[in-house]
Amino acid sequence: MSSALTAKDFTNAQEVRWCPGCGDYAILKTVTRTLAEIGARPETTAFVSGIGCASRFPYYLDTYGFHTIHGRAPAVATGLKLINPNLDVWVVTGDGDGLSIGGNHLLHALRRNVGIKIMLFNNEVYGLTKGQYSPTSRAGTRSPSTPGGSIDSPLSAGQLALGAGARFFARAIDTDKIGLGYVLKQAHGFEGVTMIEIFQNCIVYNDNVFADFTDRDNAADNQLKLQQGEPMLFGADNEKGIRFNPDNFTLEVIDALSNPDQVLRHDADNRVLAQLLVELEKPVALGVIYKNPGESFEKSWHQSPGQRLKRTRSVSEMLHNSDTWVVS
Repeated sequence: MSSALTAKDFTNAQEVRWCPGCGDYAILKTVTRTLAEIGARPETTAFVSGIGCASRFPYYLDTYGFHTIHGRAPAVATGLKLINPNLDVWVVTGDGDGLSIGGNHLLHALRRNVGIKIMLFNNEVYGLTKGQYSPTSRAGTRSPSTPGGSIDSPLSAGQLALGAGARFFARAIDTDKIGLGYVLKQAHGFEGVTMIEIFQNCIVYNDNVFADFTDRDNAADNQLKLQQGEPMLFGADNEKGIRFNPDNFTLEVIDALSNPDQVLRHDADNRVLAQLLVELEKPVALGVIYKNPGESFEKSWHQSPGQRLKRTRSVSEMLHNSDTWVVS
């Protein structure tokens, strides 16, 4: 029987180099601790990243890793999971890498239900390339590329995931080790694709962009921490709740102490509820928002005789086992 591992077993000797105070440090620490807690093994774990600050992740983990090209991490991870379904394959991407140039690859990984675990670090800015606005930047964001303020409508990671047919979507905050650890564990045990949006603070180019719901002073009144089957309560004393308003088909905040019977209970299987939760501006829904298991793409692929790779002895044989042309 394999001996229990600790977070240190997933951490290598590389010097971790992000800006001092970057939220990525907190995420890295929670990831290594969670890997140990779920019984992961370095030799059966792989992290695949694209381009961006978050994409340095594979360098700092003592697992298999692949730093790929801009936006293509989901495509590379898909191939990795198909060829070796027994690997735990994690994708590390950002709001720029994953939702801009990589949006097409992300969309198809989600709709196919490939068994990869996608962590999308959302800091609403391009940090690596000096602070340009990103697909998730809010209207009015001033940056080197929008000195007068962005006029774009921001893209919602949750709406994209659900619209693409993802069967698992969750949210967490970089410094919330308990909340982030919980959704990472839920994602690891899920068959098929999972997408976790992590609100991550960029201390240099977009500092405190999430302060309205992450600051300790106002977190209780602006965070809705979801638990399956439990009432949707928040506030310092759980005095506030969420009710469904059938008149305009929205969620609204009510006094939970006066109207306890009207408070919704979270049902992660309910796709309509998940859509309403990702659109809820305040409080911000955190935790596992949607979870609806289905057969993974790689399992279906390997069970389909017409889709199986023919066994080959070498790369050369693979390249020449179909029609070829000689150009003179």
